[in-house]
Amino acid sequence: MTVSSRHTESELEPPKDQQHPVRWYRSTFFNITILGLCNFSAPGIWGAMNSLGAGGAETPHLVNAANALTFCLMVVSCYFSSAMVRYIGIKGALIFGTIGYAPFAAGLYTNNRYGTEWLVLLGAALCGISAGVFWMAEAAIAIAYPEPWNRGKALGYWLTYRLGGQILGGAINLGLNAKDNHAGKVSYTVFEVFIALQAAGPLVALLLNRPEHVERKDGKKVELHIAKDPWFEIKKTTQLFFTKRFLLILLFIGQAVFAEAVFFTYLAEWFTVRSRALGSFLAGIIAVTCGNVLGLWLDRTSITLKVRARAAFWLIVILQGGWWTWATINVTKFNRSSPIYDWSSSGFGAAFAIFIFLSIGFQINYLYLYFIIHNLAETQDEIIRYSALLRGSESGWQAVSYGLTSLPLFAKVGGVYFNFVLWAVAIFPAWLVVRQFGSKSVSVEEAGVSGSNASQNDVSQSGEESEQHVAKA
Repeated sequence: MTVSSRHTESELEPPKDQQHPVRWYRSTFFNITILGLCNFSAPGIWGAMNSLGAGGAETPHLVNAANALTFCLMVVSCYFSSAMVRYIGIKGALIFGTIGYAPFAAGLYTNNRYGTEWLVLLGAALCGISAGVFWMAEAAIAIAYPEPWNRGKALGYWLTYRLGGQILGGAINLGLNAKDNHAGKVSYTVFEVFIALQAAGPLVALLLNRPEHVERKDGKKVELHIAKDPWFEIKKTTQLFFTKRFLLILLFIGQAVFAEAVFFTYLAEWFTVRSRALGSFLAGIIAVTCGNVLGLWLDRTSITLKVRARAAFWLIVILQGGWWTWATINVTKFNRSSPIYDWSSSGFGAAFAIFIFLSIGFQINYLYLYFIIHNLAETQDEIIRYSALLRGSESGWQAVSYGLTSLPLFAKVGGVYFNFVLWAVAIFPAWLVVRQFGSKSVSVEEAGVSGSNASQNDVSQSGEESEQHVAKA
């Protein structure tokens, strides 16, 4: 039978006189801005603390263990998040998701100032419970709300706010610690600002429009809700996880997000306080720029989807390969000589630059993963399920990465070595999925759980319509 596909909508922007009028406070731009501000106040400020190197602590081990706990719980909360949408809606899920971030910032504050450890772990647990729901909700909104011709730019714009938190954190920390040219922990005053910003997250989330109230320039309504009961939703999400196409991108998700713990721990291990602050500030600015450039490329509908998807994939893969080679050489040398680099030190440039490049790699990988999920999801329900699976998989990988980098030897060299190998083995499986985007009449046999369907997708090229023909496996 023929099933309605999300990919039948045209990617081409219609002439201005054919676009539907929208009220600014109902527009997709307004809603993506609100989503971005939520991202800034919650995971953005979390990233700001992390970008100080080990949450601003003198040594990375406690904070990396706390982050591992956070991501373990996020795997669970991501998995059940689509069922939660059934009861509180996507807006309610976003609000709930912002609540747990401030307690973690409070834990880092008390640890930094008083040496308290238990609140770091409690805050990490509360953050993990809420953040998994937040990650699912923001991903689904960012994919579903914008018009097709604005989706790449909207993703880049939204993710800018996440790095905006890192930039702000770096700027504040740099101002407070500019004269601190030795290793150690950052000023606790920084965390007082962070706690206030994260506590504002739920209030900002209240401004988001519900899907049925969003006005798009193509006149289409946003349908982003779950109508079935929770157990049905959990079953469908589980089935989607075991489809061939999602399993093929699991390693690619891993190599992308495993890197965050690796390069922030690298910053904490080998650099002075003020160099760490400079790193978080500069890396945020440069990564924002590169991410938005990628978003513009993915929205170039004058170029076929096939070319856009493949060109972006191979550019990211090749750059990552070069950067991991550089990082491997650095940490191997550092493990023998145990240096601490300040911006006035000899050799600082070669040691510092790779942190900037790996931060860029994380941002462009992150954006490209949303592009992949957008092209995999065939219905609005699948956007929510794929978003939950993507963010849950990210959380699983990051739980492993932060757990391993809490071990001293792995923190120094093992993380870089492992991520290099993970990058290499992820390329071919991901390519088997990416090469299907924009191809006509590509047969994709879904190796799913018992009773699942096989599907053959005609995925749209620039502005071309496609159909999804579904046959029994």
